Amino acid sequence: MATWDLSRTIHHVLICNGSSCNNAGGEELTQAIRDEIANRNLDQQIHTTRTRCNGRCQDKCVAIVYPKGSWYRDLKPEDASLFVDSMVNDHDLKGKISHIAGSEGFIVQPGSVKGVKKETEKVKKVSKKSKF
Repeated sequence: MATWDLSRTIHHVLICNGSSCNNAGGEELTQAIRDEIANRNLDQQIHTTRTRCNGRCQDKCVAIVYPKGSWYRDLKPEDASLFVDSMVNDHDLKGKISHIAGSEGFIVQPGSVKGVKKETEKVKKVSKKSKF
């Protein structure tokens, strides 16, 4: 296993490879983004990490860019060039953003599904007790 020197890294891209995304081409997307980064000699500036499920299965295929905090949805391998352009030129890939980081949390973008509220284990236990 490698331990990368991240001292020149500007962007960290988390690419979902959970089951829903993989069934929709997540592995192909991962390779297309990595190839685009390598072809542009941007390996030092853009680091990618293949992840498991990011909890936005309806948005498949999902990628998240940090430190900006933009969540991308419905990405396809053919979007790789424009996706990398959006990082290099510091703009968002229009129509592909589901959430943008804000001071109070992530802001749902127009046309994106808000999603269901997350329940904590404590809330689930209380809910089960109150049903009896």
